[in-house]
Amino acid sequence: MGGGTAQRTDRLEAWERVSAAPLTVLSVVFLVVYAAPILRPDLSPAWRAACSATTIVVWALFWADIVVRLRLATDRRKFLREHLFDLVVLTLPMLRPLRAVRLVMVVLTINRRTEVWARGRLAVYVAATAALLVLVSALAVLDAERLAPGANITAFDDALWWSTVTITTVGYGDFYPVTTAGRFVALGLMIGGIGLIGFVTGSLATWIVERVAAGADKPAAATSDDVAALRAEIAALRRHLDPNSAERTSG
Repeated sequence: MGGGTAQRTDRLEAWERVSAAPLTVLSVVFLVVYAAPILRPDLSPAWRAACSATTIVVWALFWADIVVRLRLATDRRKFLREHLFDLVVLTLPMLRPLRAVRLVMVVLTINRRTEVWARGRLAVYVAATAALLVLVSALAVLDAERLAPGANITAFDDALWWSTVTITTVGYGDFYPVTTAGRFVALGLMIGGIGLIGFVTGSLATWIVERVAAGADKPAAATSDDVAALRAEIAALRRHLDPNSAERTSG
């Protein structure tokens, strides 16, 4: 029984290693075919159909990946609990008004790969994650707002500007979403921006604490005065224990 569990664990880890790079490539492909009809409203019907078909295929592969990992998991209930958010993100886009939620899965997949690649390089990780959030949010809000009555985010450069000032929690107010879907995008982006700030703050605090702890664990270097005082105490102790030692030393 224990051997079977260990074997399934090894197979799961092997699958995750093998599938990491392809899933990242699929996420980039998904992002491209999602963005193309948004950035090119004049795209031909044939290309639009191709982009739509590609998103369906990629999404099906995302589902296949999580099903395979579920089958290989030793504790499937625990796996479902730990990946409940992934399952929700995979399920919600089946509802037409929530199709932008698909981008969350893309962000999660690319972000996991970025975290591994940029491990130990905080600035690189934060910059890559922030750029990804800004780009994805700009696409999502433009998709939601462009044709809405009274919308003021109708071009990609406006959406990019709005996304940048929103993730930094500045929020000038010159551009803002008017649709429900656009406001949900804004909510997610604000939470992501606050999360990034908290991540950076927590990482810096951890680094400072580790440096202080490392300094406290190291013994202080003895100065020449400390060594001289110690030698004097040893000499005094020897004279006290053996009064004749001083005479022998002087002789």
